[in-house]
Amino acid sequence: MLGYAGTVLHVNLTNGRTCREPLNEELARKYLGGLGLGLALLFKHCRRGANPFEPYNPLILAVGPLAGTMTPAGGSGHVFVAKSPQTFGAGVARAFGHFGAELKRAGYDAVIIYGRADRPVYVWIDDYSVQILDASALWGKSPAETEEIVREELGDYRIRVASIGPAGERLVRFASIISDKTRAAGRTGLGAVMGSKNLKAIAVRGTGDVMVADVEGFKEHVKVLYGKMKNPTIERYKALGTISEISLYNALHALPSRNYSNAHFDDAEVMVEKLSKSFAVKANACNSCPIGCEHIYAVPYGPNKRVEARIEYGTLWAMGPNCGINRLDTIIEAVDLCNYYGLDAISTGVVVAFAMECYEKGILSAAELDFVKATFGSSEALIKLIHKIGKREGIGNILAEGVKLAAEKIGKGADKLAQHIKGVETVGYDLRALKAMALACAVSFRGDYTFNDLQAVNASNKPEIVKFVKDLEDQHAVMDSLMICKFSKQAYSGGYEDFAKLYMLVTGFETTSQEMMAAGERIINMARLFNIREGLRRADDHLPWKVMNVPIFDEGPTKEAYVNLQELNLMLDYYYAARGWTKEGTPAPEKLRELGLEEFANQVYAKAQMQ
Repeated sequence: MLGYAGTVLHVNLTNGRTCREPLNEELARKYLGGLGLGLALLFKHCRRGANPFEPYNPLILAVGPLAGTMTPAGGSGHVFVAKSPQTFGAGVARAFGHFGAELKRAGYDAVIIYGRADRPVYVWIDDYSVQILDASALWGKSPAETEEIVREELGDYRIRVASIGPAGERLVRFASIISDKTRAAGRTGLGAVMGSKNLKAIAVRGTGDVMVADVEGFKEHVKVLYGKMKNPTIERYKALGTISEISLYNALHALPSRNYSNAHFDDAEVMVEKLSKSFAVKANACNSCPIGCEHIYAVPYGPNKRVEARIEYGTLWAMGPNCGINRLDTIIEAVDLCNYYGLDAISTGVVVAFAMECYEKGILSAAELDFVKATFGSSEALIKLIHKIGKREGIGNILAEGVKLAAEKIGKGADKLAQHIKGVETVGYDLRALKAMALACAVSFRGDYTFNDLQAVNASNKPEIVKFVKDLEDQHAVMDSLMICKFSKQAYSGGYEDFAKLYMLVTGFETTSQEMMAAGERIINMARLFNIREGLRRADDHLPWKVMNVPIFDEGPTKEAYVNLQELNLMLDYYYAARGWTKEGTPAPEKLRELGLEEFANQVYAKAQMQ
C-alpha cells in the first residue's frame, strides 16, 4: 500500500516479545488511519470491562496515511488510544510535531503495546529493529530530561522520543505523554496508562521513505494547499498562536473564569498583549507545516528568569482566568511545571481552580489543603498545588484523581463545583453561552470536543443547528484520522472533496467525498459503541452542574445564559435522531449495517437484533 507504511507493530511488555503484521487494506480504507485506526484496534484488542490500569488495556499509537509526507499541517501528527482512566471509555490524545513522521519513516502505521513490564522500560524502534530496554535510570525524570538521556544513550540527537514524567509514573489520572519536549498528548490520562505498564518512553528513528501514489499530482496539490494557507485566520496563528482567541471569547463573555464563577476576566486582553510583546521567545513549526503556531514564552525577570514554556489558548486560560490569576510569570512557571511532571496543563488548571473554590466555600479546610491558602488569584497556591499533584503528596493525592473522582472523595457538595464531562476536565469555553459547543462537548465520546467554529452565543437548539454539530463532528473525525491539524482547516475549504483528493493522490485508492463522509460517521459510531460496551449511557452525555444550574450573572451579551435539563434533553433527542440512534443514544442496528460495523455491533447487541 502506498501512503501507508503497511505494518502494525505488536509489543508485549509482559514477555518481552515483539512481532509485526501487515496492515489489512480493508481496515485501512474503512478507518483511514490515526484516530479511526486506533479506535478500531482498541475495540479489537481491549478486553471488555478492563480496568484502565490493567495489562489487558492496550496502549495504541497510530499515525495517518499522510504522516511523513509534505502535506501542509498533515504530515506530522500522531495519536495515542486506550481505555481512559478518566472516562472509563475510549481515551484519545493527539499531538503534532515530528514524532509521528518519524514513526512512519520507521515503517509503521500503528504500534500496539500490551501487558506490563516487571521493571521500568522503554521501547526503542530503529526501523525494523525493535528492542525493549531498561529505563530504571530514567524513572523519576521529566519528559525533557528523558528525551535528552535517551538520545545520548543511543547516540543520535535526531531520535524522536515520546515519554511520561513523574505524574504518569504515579498514575495521576490526567497525566500526558510528551514528545519534542513541549508537544503533549494530554487529554484523557493516557500518560497514566503508559505509567501503569512501567513504560517510560517510546524512542523512534526512521530512515525509510514514504511513497505516494501520484508524485506529480501530489506535489501540485500541495502547492495549492500551501497557497490557501496564506489567509488571515491562519496568519493569525502564525503571528500569535492560539492565545489571541482569549480576547475573542472574553469579548463574547464566554470565557469561564474562577471555576465558572464568571464568564469574563477583566485582565484577559492585557495579558494577551503583554505576553506576545514582552515574553515571546520563538515560534516552532511541525514537520511539513508552514504555520509555526507553537509559541514559546520565557520569564524575563525575577527568580524564574529564563523559565520558558509553550503557551496555548487552553493553558493560558486554565492557569490564568480560570484560577483568577493575571501574573504571566506565574502562568509560564505553572505550564513549565506541568511539562516537568508530565501533566495535562488544561486539566491541572481546572483541578486547581476546583480546589480554590472548595477552599473559598469552606468545603476544604486549610488543614485539608496542607495549609495552602488556595484563594483565587493566588500564584503561590497554584504552584504549590501543581507540585503536590505531580508528587501525589497530601491533598495532591486526592486531586490527582481528577475533579470528578476527587469531588466524590471530598463530598460535602464538591461535585457541584467539579467542571468535567465524562470525568475529563472542561476546556476554556463557557458552555452556558455556547449552546452548540455545549452539545458537542456533552456527546463527545472522550468528554472533550472543542470546535472554534461553534462560537455562536446562545445559539438555538433547533434541529438544523444540532445537525451542524453532528456533521462537523464527522468531518473532524476524518481530519483526526488523516491527522490534519485543525488550525489549517481554511486551507481545506473543500471539505470531504479535498480530503478524498488528497487521500487518492497519496494512497492510490479511488475514493469519493461520500466515502470520506461515511468514514467520519463510521468512526464516531464505532467510538460510541466502544463506550456503550464499557458501560457509558445517555446519562453520561451530561454537562457540569454549574452549566445547567447557575446562569451567567456578569453584565454583557450572555447574562442569564445557561443550559437547563429540558434544553439539553431536547438537543440530545435531535442529535440522536440526526445520527440514526435510539432515544437512549445507542446506534440503531440498521445504521450499523449501513456503516459496516456489524463486527463491533455484535459485542453490544445480541446477534438476533442485528439480523
